[in-house]
Amino acid sequence: MTQTYRSPWMTGELDMLRATTRRFFEEEVAPHAERFRKQHHIDRKVWIKAGELGLLCMSIPQEYGGQGATFAHEVVVMEEQARICDTTFGFVPGALNGPGFFHGTASHEQLLRWMPDIASGHKMLSVCITEPDAGTDMKAMRTTARREGDDYVLNGNKIFITHGKQAELSLVAARTGGAGAKGISLFMVETGKTPGFKINKVLEKIGQNGLDTCEVFLDEVRVPAGNLIGGVEGKGFGQLMDVFVRERLSIGVVGIASAERAIELTLEHAKNRKMLGQTLWDFQNSKFTLAECATEARIGRVFIDNLVKDLVDGKPLQPNDAMMAKWWGSEKQCQIVDRCLQLFGGYGYMSEYPIAQMYMDARVARIYGGSNETLKDLIARSL
Repeated sequence: MTQTYRSPWMTGELDMLRATTRRFFEEEVAPHAERFRKQHHIDRKVWIKAGELGLLCMSIPQEYGGQGATFAHEVVVMEEQARICDTTFGFVPGALNGPGFFHGTASHEQLLRWMPDIASGHKMLSVCITEPDAGTDMKAMRTTARREGDDYVLNGNKIFITHGKQAELSLVAARTGGAGAKGISLFMVETGKTPGFKINKVLEKIGQNGLDTCEVFLDEVRVPAGNLIGGVEGKGFGQLMDVFVRERLSIGVVGIASAERAIELTLEHAKNRKMLGQTLWDFQNSKFTLAECATEARIGRVFIDNLVKDLVDGKPLQPNDAMMAKWWGSEKQCQIVDRCLQLFGGYGYMSEYPIAQMYMDARVARIYGGSNETLKDLIARSL
């Protein structure tokens, strides 16, 4: 997929980053992916190694410990992770979106206090937003934060929290005011030092099992008032909506990169698999299927590249464009991986084959970051 097309935002510097990132994933992640999936988390030394290489918090300013790089640098990492068919290394939630949420909402003093340890990999950050009855619909959030003197006391229940067990820091959304969007605020909780912050269990999923996705209980969790992100109550919903835009684009990026990799793997398989005296590639159905998949992936690639280039050029990312990229990229990821798996026959159903792992890992992309149905409804409102 990449032999005849080069993204217009690529540079010589990004080529060098790609080589470093590829070596990191091939040496530090791929050989251990099966073990990471079984234990539901990567080894912390791998995360710290990524920090040493500058692969965490890449677009965070240098004054806060980041690299001061562009979103294009982060896209390179996402593409290289997709190349090895991996989701055990939580780059998007842990190195891009979590720190992005924090950077987009916190004060200068709060960033100086916590971000350098996040960027170095010595502390991991989880984002506690989703609740059992409030996923995409954040306005229905029930977790509360009441002011008591110089502290806030948090109570509630969060679910589907990525890096929930490993993270030393957690960005928690809670209701400080009345109903609706205006009553939501954000707080930083230092999980190991704060009584009442409880991890119930690591949830068993059908895919992406290398990530420790947890249920979290907040039982009279007391945090200093200085941990109110941004220092102002009731701004949480708006702060998060602004940051969700880039998260949705990142899901689209991973979707298209994964689709492209699935096509590459299937093309290699089809040209080597013998059937009825010829190769699988010799059948017209195989050629038509892969031609259709390649065309759809290229359409997505060009759209994604256009948005990435605009960001690199300093143009603001429009929320609708990010939502379109997310739902299109994730839908095509699931559809193309499924069609490619079919060409592997019974082997595609064996978990030892990368295409099978890609199939299991892809399904959630249509759900997280805002379900695709909700995003299409939001897009339609602006038409």
